[in-house]
Amino acid sequence: MTSHNEPWGENVLVEFDDGIAWVTMNRPEKRNAMNPALNEEMLRVVNALATDDRCGVFVLTGAGESFAAGMDLKEYFRVTDGAPDTVLLSVRRIAEEWQWRRLRDYPKPTIAMVNGWCFGGAFTPMVACDLAIAAQDAVFGLSEINWGILPAGNVTKATIETIGYRNALYYTMTGETFDGRKAAAMGLVNEAVPLERLRDRTRELARTLLGKNQAVLRGAKLAMKRVKYMDWEVSADYLYAKLGEALHLGAAENRGKAMKAFLDDKTFRPGVEHFQDTK
Repeated sequence: MTSHNEPWGENVLVEFDDGIAWVTMNRPEKRNAMNPALNEEMLRVVNALATDDRCGVFVLTGAGESFAAGMDLKEYFRVTDGAPDTVLLSVRRIAEEWQWRRLRDYPKPTIAMVNGWCFGGAFTPMVACDLAIAAQDAVFGLSEINWGILPAGNVTKATIETIGYRNALYYTMTGETFDGRKAAAMGLVNEAVPLERLRDRTRELARTLLGKNQAVLRGAKLAMKRVKYMDWEVSADYLYAKLGEALHLGAAENRGKAMKAFLDDKTFRPGVEHFQDTK
């Protein structure tokens, strides 16, 4: 594993591990609360890793005992009190750009590894990641109601898309917390594991994703996100177009080898193992 500190700064750490980029929000003394400086660094990291060959899978996590405690209220509200609208708009746009605009359509697989506290604004990048694995004892909460503010920055959108209408209303209105087990049961994360297994399980999942044809994987994940808002006819047309795009980008050869292994050589059994192109 190698650690680099290239286009970013002290608020974000990046380690490369055989195709996996471990991206760590690094303000443990503030439970990794996202302030303007961290958001600016995260935007640089997200943009840089999108075209960095060392990053095949992007894993987002937090330093210490927290994933992220949401927005840094002091720096977002008190420090910007009285600032011109242009300053406030710029601060908001930088946060939105990496937290969901870029992550939701990222060209590489993304995994949120929720190791501890995950509150408020942290829901947005967590949900924007393709997949999420949490520690069983991680603590989640939408505490904005207790501060007299709304869950903005698309936190509300992210929450209702993953845990459903009634659950989203309940936790938004009460501000109560829940653990990783409950997060998995509601669909906020894919699964919850003991903390000591969290990094290994995340690595296993990343390795699975690295073993897929990347053109097909990219098309499949983006298609899943798009068709959710389409009717059946538009969805069918869109998916045929995406299939053609994937084949054009190099999936045809991989598909041919997989079909041969299954139909002719009898060496591949879908559902029992995944196809590995051994050249």
